[in-house]
Parts: sequence; C-alpha cells; structure tokens
Amino acid sequence: MKNLKLNDGNSMPIVGFGTYKATEQEGIDAVKHALLNGYRSIDTAAVYGNEEAVGKGIKQSGVARDDIFVTTKLWRKNLGYDSAKQEFENSLVRLGLDYIDLYLIHWPANSKNYDNWQHANAEAWRAMEDLQAEGKIKSIGVSNFYEEHLEALFKTTRVKPAVNQIEFHPGYWQPELVAYCKKQNIAVESWSPLARGKVFENDVLKKIAKAHDITVAKVCLRWIIQHEVIVIPKSTTNKRIEANIKLFDFKLSDSEMKQIDQLPKFGFSGEHPNFWPDNILEDID
Repeated sequence: MKNLKLNDGNSMPIVGFGTYKATEQEGIDAVKHALLNGYRSIDTAAVYGNEEAVGKGIKQSGVARDDIFVTTKLWRKNLGYDSAKQEFENSLVRLGLDYIDLYLIHWPANSKNYDNWQHANAEAWRAMEDLQAEGKIKSIGVSNFYEEHLEALFKTTRVKPAVNQIEFHPGYWQPELVAYCKKQNIAVESWSPLARGKVFENDVLKKIAKAHDITVAKVCLRWIIQHEVIVIPKSTTNKRIEANIKLFDFKLSDSEMKQIDQLPKFGFSGEHPNFWPDNILEDID
C-alpha cells in the first residue's frame, strides 16, 4: 500500500475503504472483511449512522488499532465551537475509539442555515484545532470546500487543513480546485470515484479496461491514484472489496490518463455546496 505524507507529518494510505450506507451487521462485516484483506484506512461520518458498526468491525478484525487510519466527519448542523466538540466526543463513543486519525468538516456551512457561514466554519475549525492539540485527533481537514471556503478559513486558522475530500471521478474531477489544494499542500481525497455507476456506461473507459483486461472500476480507481489523489471505494460485496484494493499491479499510460482527463462532464452530483440541501447525502455521498 502506498501512503501519502500529509502536511502535518502524518501519513495516510492512498487507498481506503468507504462505508456510506454500510450499516448494522452488513457494515460490521464489510469493515472486518476490508481490514482482513489489506485495507488500513476506513472512512465514515456521523451522518452515515454507522459509526458504531464501523467500530465493531474494526474490533472484530483483530487488526491493531495503531495500524488503522480512521476518518470520520462533523455534519454541518454542528458547526459551532461547543457543538463541534460535543459531536466529536459522540463520534468517539459510537466508534469505541480513544482517538481519530482524520476528522473532517463534512460540508461547509451554507447561507441557508447560517447568517455568517465563514464564522460557523471558523468556530468548528477552532474546536478541531483544540482537539488536535489535546491529542484526540491526529489530522484535521475539510470536505467539499471550494477555494472561497478555504480562503476564508485561512484567515483564522492556526493549522492548515491536511485533506480536502471532494467529488472526483472521470467526467468530473475539478482540476482547478485540485491544483489550488496541491499548491496549498492540502491532500485531495476523492468521493464518488465511480460517479454513482455512470462510469460503467462510458465507451472510452470500457475500451481502456479491455486493453488492460481489467474492470472499468479498476481503471477509474487507478486513474485517481495516478493523480496522487486518495480514493475510498465503497462496497459491501466481498469480491468487490477485494478487487478494489488491487491497484498496484498495472499502470495507465500517459495517453490513457489524458483520454480520461479530457472526457466531457458527466456524473456530476449537484451545484455549489453552499446551496446544497441538508439531505443531499441521500443521493450522492
């Protein structure tokens, strides 16, 4: 497994396991199976409603806690200082862990719910900085932050975000935002790496997959990590869980990378995150 060095000195596996919609026993079994098959990074969120299942899967796997990189996220209804600290503690309890490797603001505050969205983001971030200083979080970051959200956050931060988790897949990979994050030494992490299944309909991706005798899914995941972007494919099917981590025995050519880079826009999940409704996760994440 290749690791990426974050701007705070910590390292994060470039391939992890996503758990959205993996709840109850299905979630426990999926996390356990992923860890027993080589994954060492697990991604969840408070709003997914499965932190307890994820924690049980981690314990039942028998893999040492210090060998696992655990990410969870703060939902944007809890972006005050005190509410962010309390919600973090709730996540720790649900996961059954003593610390979190990476804690993210799941979505930036929006104008619908906050009169001053910049202040809401800043207050939550201040709470996360304090939790990091206390040793309860190793790395802190954000998710779905555009350049304007990051620029506003930089005005008050003591610690720069280590990661920005964004929508990134063939047909929609936000190259300008990615370039900005890399210039700021912020690692980029992909969600929806298969564009909610839309990639399987693309002829260019199918042709490249055929040339390598692999699946379209593996083409997409490999394309992502060749961009030095972290990826967290999700599945509750054992064979897919096993296949999705096997990305290091082949490489896409420069020509193939360029073909995928230049695909027309498809699979995009919505509009600017400032205006997305709170139930957006029901459809995309």
